[in-house]
Amino acid sequence: MRASSATSEAGGAGPVDVDAVVIGAGFAGLYMLHELRARGFSARVLEAGSDVGGTWYWNRYPGARCDIESVDYSYSFSESLQQEWEWSERYSAQPEILRYLSHVADRFDLRRDITFDARVTAAHFDEGAACWTVHAPGLPPLVSRFCIMATGCLSVPQVPALPGLGDFHGPVHHTGNWPESDVDFSGRAVGVIGTGSSGIQSIPVIARQAARLTVFQRTPNFSVPAFNGPLDPDEFREVKARYRERREANRASSGGVDRATNEQNTFDVDEDQRLHEFESRWGRGGFHLLGSYADIMVDQRANDEVAEFVRGKIREVVHDPATAEALLPRGHPLGSKRVCVDTGYFEAYNQDHVTLVDLRRSPLETITARGVRAGGVEHELDSLVLATGFDAMTGALDRIDVRGRDGCELAEAWSGGPATYLGLGVAGFPNMFVLAGPGSPSVLTNMVTSIEQHVQWTAGCVDHLRRNGYRSIEATEQAQHDWVEHVRELAAETLFPKAASWYLGANVPGKQQVFMPYVGGLDLYEETCDAVAANDYRGFDLK
Repeated sequence: MRASSATSEAGGAGPVDVDAVVIGAGFAGLYMLHELRARGFSARVLEAGSDVGGTWYWNRYPGARCDIESVDYSYSFSESLQQEWEWSERYSAQPEILRYLSHVADRFDLRRDITFDARVTAAHFDEGAACWTVHAPGLPPLVSRFCIMATGCLSVPQVPALPGLGDFHGPVHHTGNWPESDVDFSGRAVGVIGTGSSGIQSIPVIARQAARLTVFQRTPNFSVPAFNGPLDPDEFREVKARYRERREANRASSGGVDRATNEQNTFDVDEDQRLHEFESRWGRGGFHLLGSYADIMVDQRANDEVAEFVRGKIREVVHDPATAEALLPRGHPLGSKRVCVDTGYFEAYNQDHVTLVDLRRSPLETITARGVRAGGVEHELDSLVLATGFDAMTGALDRIDVRGRDGCELAEAWSGGPATYLGLGVAGFPNMFVLAGPGSPSVLTNMVTSIEQHVQWTAGCVDHLRRNGYRSIEATEQAQHDWVEHVRELAAETLFPKAASWYLGANVPGKQQVFMPYVGGLDLYEETCDAVAANDYRGFDLK
């Protein structure tokens, strides 16, 4: 796995195994490997899982699927790939997305440069050699010029410290670390704790199997219907015929997917026109509702209008008024937590064998050997599902011993919250890039579109260093400080910080709460990144 002598001696440093180590083999890691190869760099990907897929390898829970339409939640870098692949559904389920990523790995012969079952535990920078040494148990240390973190935003399950959890007699499954083998809930009494995205997706599917399903809800969430179904072959052919234009529109949009956002403000029109706009977009399903008016995420009154529209839809669907009231999301603006996209979620509560336990009224006291006790009532269960989300954005990096210049620990540098420049570089950590990291649009966008932008910028940067004889690149403290402040100021102008969401790390006890994503939009963000590169990587120190 040694690099060529020309590569290993570049810049006068000692020998390296590869030009770049990429950590993670999901959407970001696979494309990063492909792009590095295309530019003549040697690379090795280290992946904790036993195959490619990243988030889509681990998240095998019932009902798991993307919330972006399949034709957009896919790579655009290869015209032949996007023409040959056939999506079966409007919103693809996890098995199909995993098959797609496996196909990509095979089609571009990526697996030969991926080491599986390699969970990275440490990455240390040697300033004298301007190289990174990356450690994974059972493998020899791997030395590289660049360390690229493709560790994923939603890759570390958050398991709450529930009292008595270890006493439960039956199987306990977390949606973010689901077994590879099928889990059969037939004839069983199942409890689901959590009603975020994974809970909302899994509950209708589990309800079809279980003899009895009890859902324990702490915070009701906004969810809109996907209106999912098979892709019409004629419509798909039309998409393929104009894929280039569609991809360009996605890349030039704020969210990485073109929602045809209405540029009017909510109160520029009368009530009947507003309702018509909401209904029209509701009928299209998915995130189209968020594009109803331009001021939904900056004006609380405007947000209240669309939020009450969604609450009205929930009341229409759920037959029992008390259950419907318990399911109504209140206390946070619509969109300030990621809006869920569901298939039959609220309808599931109309089934006699499905029960909702409102933990706001009946607090969870303990897990017992036989089930869950909440509000003085013990709910007997055979199986327990934790749909309790992730240590988002920083969780995977926090679990690696990353040390930069002068032995600086990333965990210590980020003790007050993650700090990056452009979400790509970190001061004190030369030659390290973070893909879709905190300070980038990432989770507020179509992740695949954002990932492609990140990968292309990073590959272009590394290429620039090689062509100009630089040994290292590092974000300056001032540029990082200014970017963190810019991200904070933009978020403060919106309604996003008004929710205790995983965007701030509020779901992880003890985690410093900092709003992590960049809310300025992918279009503006890409313009900024391109301007930085065009100005000899302004804000970075090149040596």
